[in-house]
Amino acid sequence: MQNPSPEQCIAPTTLVDSAHPAVVEFARAHAEGATDREKAVSLYYAVRDGFRYDPYRVDLTPDGMRASRVLALGHGWCVTKAALLAAACRAQGIPARLGFADVRNHLSTERMRQTMKTDVFTWHGYADIWLAGAWRKATPAFNVELCDKFGLLPLDFDGENDSIYHPFDRSGNRHMEYLLQRGAYDDVPLAEMRANFEATYPNWNIGLAKEDFAADVERET
Repeated sequence: MQNPSPEQCIAPTTLVDSAHPAVVEFARAHAEGATDREKAVSLYYAVRDGFRYDPYRVDLTPDGMRASRVLALGHGWCVTKAALLAAACRAQGIPARLGFADVRNHLSTERMRQTMKTDVFTWHGYADIWLAGAWRKATPAFNVELCDKFGLLPLDFDGENDSIYHPFDRSGNRHMEYLLQRGAYDDVPLAEMRANFEATYPNWNIGLAKEDFAADVERET
């Protein structure tokens, strides 16, 4: 369902499995505060920094894309971490959906650049949370340790302003450009996303699945 209303973004879906016991417990443990805004903010940081970002471990199967899978693995990438944040918000009664955009990433590992043959990332995912009568974008992808190593500005979220990638890093180098907004969905549009990935990045799983993103970051920084 594209661009769904808040009322359509509160129930569990196949991949935003907010009724999963592990998601319910995670949300209960980390949703601190008395208001929806306070709870959403605390959940954002719990997802951003509690699970390391790993774009080498992309599993485009239903099991691999479920929000609850991030809890089991301890890591995720932009889409699955956004799905976990949306699921945790829904578990607390806060409407949340998933937003997607194509971005140009000027700062990635050499292995990613060689494997993907492009610096354009299609279907970058973020959470869209309904707070105080408006949708607020929240991007919990990069954990703070990764930002420190890469010299990136961490993405903060206050529940009032959108949290989207910075155009420049701490040194003023180009970081991220938003190229195309693909809209918001009540669930991960997996079939469409997978077809696009297979057409755009034919060597993705071959080139990255067995490699170590953390080791590459450590070596290159």
